[in-house]
Amino acid sequence: MRTVIFDLDGTLADTSGDLIAAANACFRAEGHGDQLDPQGDASTAFHGGRAMLRLGFSRLGFEAQRLEDAIEKCFRPLLTFYEEDIDRHTRLYPGTMEAVEALRATGIGVGICTNKPEGLAETLLQRLGVRAAFGSLIGADTLPVRKPDAAPLLEAVSRLGGDPARALLVGDTVTDREAARAAKMPCILVTFGPDGQGVSQLEPEALLENYAALPALVEKLLP
Repeated sequence: MRTVIFDLDGTLADTSGDLIAAANACFRAEGHGDQLDPQGDASTAFHGGRAMLRLGFSRLGFEAQRLEDAIEKCFRPLLTFYEEDIDRHTRLYPGTMEAVEALRATGIGVGICTNKPEGLAETLLQRLGVRAAFGSLIGADTLPVRKPDAAPLLEAVSRLGGDPARALLVGDTVTDREAARAAKMPCILVTFGPDGQGVSQLEPEALLENYAALPALVEKLLP
């Protein structure tokens, strides 16, 4: 069976608004004002909680060990803030589920491999009403390793009963590109995220400008 594995944040859904809101809640809890901008810092949000905290505390002038200590102190609270308000601003990208259903209709298995903790990914997908469409879900803590290691991606394929030689990854960052390369899979990177056409520098097998074009791209890469 052919399989298509999706990243979640920045690929299936724009989660940046809720992620940045959670990070800013951490900065306020530490006695600082909001440090991140929902529009200008959206790209950092898709690189995870620690990346957001690092950016914010760096802007506050934290250096070296003080910076690392602040990140570790605030990481768990960030996840708590995020879980409490996980879908206020998050939206699926236009055409996402139509494309997913088109793939499923042709017998292609679909799953998710994300560096979001599995529990949070499960909660978000349930809240968005789309969890049932995906036959596998691998999060950052499902296995001892996460992307760009190949193991999570291969596990997402395995849980669908698929063959890695007949699978590809749809993502949006260098982490996805490196994970696909490690797993020896084709990679499609979306261009509708904050990095736009900049992802072309990562030399994926294909670029996706909108979800309407995905079924044809999959047929081309997994004939």
